[in-house]
Amino acid sequence: MEPQEVDFAHTEGAARKRREKAVGLAKYVWDRAISGKELLDLTDSTLRKLARAAGSNPPSTMETWLTVAELLDQKSAWAERHPDHPSASPAHADEKIMWVKPPVAPWTD
Repeated sequence: MEPQEVDFAHTEGAARKRREKAVGLAKYVWDRAISGKELLDLTDSTLRKLARAAGSNPPSTMETWLTVAELLDQKSAWAERHPDHPSASPAHADEKIMWVKPPVAPWTD
């Protein structure tokens, strides 16, 4: 009988570490008022820079970023239900422009 190969990326320990990293990233991203959709629209390069700014090594797979986006959506829903709670407002919303660029309006004459 041959030994089975182990997929180390999908062990319980790996899932726990991925979740911990996602929570840390989500906290940083939430404080910059970036939505889950906006996060997933960012380029790979920008996601790496964002992770480093959050004090984290960039995730090696998109799986972590998908978890971050889910956490952001959950936090947004919670914030809508609790608008008066101090944690319902992003602390550094003014920094969003550093990561998510608004659409450029076309020139008109």
